[in-house]
Amino acid sequence: MSLDGRSVLVLTTNYGTEQDELTRPVSVLRENGVRVVIAAQEDEDVQTLVSDRDPGEVVRPDTTFARETADGYDAVVVPGGTLNADQLRTDAEARRLVSAFADAGKPVAAICHGPWLLVDSGLAKGRELTSYPSLRPDLENAGGTWTDHAVVVDTSGPHPLITSRRPDDLDAFSAAILDSLGDGGNHA
Repeated sequence: MSLDGRSVLVLTTNYGTEQDELTRPVSVLRENGVRVVIAAQEDEDVQTLVSDRDPGEVVRPDTTFARETADGYDAVVVPGGTLNADQLRTDAEARRLVSAFADAGKPVAAICHGPWLLVDSGLAKGRELTSYPSLRPDLENAGGTWTDHAVVVDTSGPHPLITSRRPDDLDAFSAAILDSLGDGGNHA
């Protein structure tokens, strides 16, 4: 499937993102013609981690959160990694961006610990979603319905919500993002 003309913004901190949860969806999206822009907190390299402890690839971001809006993008992707997700959830700019995508009716995708950002942005309430299992109480306390599936696509709300549990689910997660973009990327 060619998705030329589609654009996705990926949100990451500069340290602690799970390597494969950043690099694999970016690669799959680009292979399918999607323009992917990686936004980080600061305009400096992103040091990824493998299993939250071992140094992974260093990724150069394209921009920073403060310079971006949801305009011109069809979806937003939030990778996990415990350290990354814990920083993202308290970052006002990350919350602003993910909320702007939701308010515009655009798909919001988060994997592993990434759904913590959904909790702190108020986007889990009333939605069916999944995550790394340890986040289940947080998502349920935020008003979400947690299910144990490789990928959950909830289209019941004002924007599509795509969530997955862990790196093993990256194929299903990436396919669901591609499917949402193939539908036009605009579900408002």
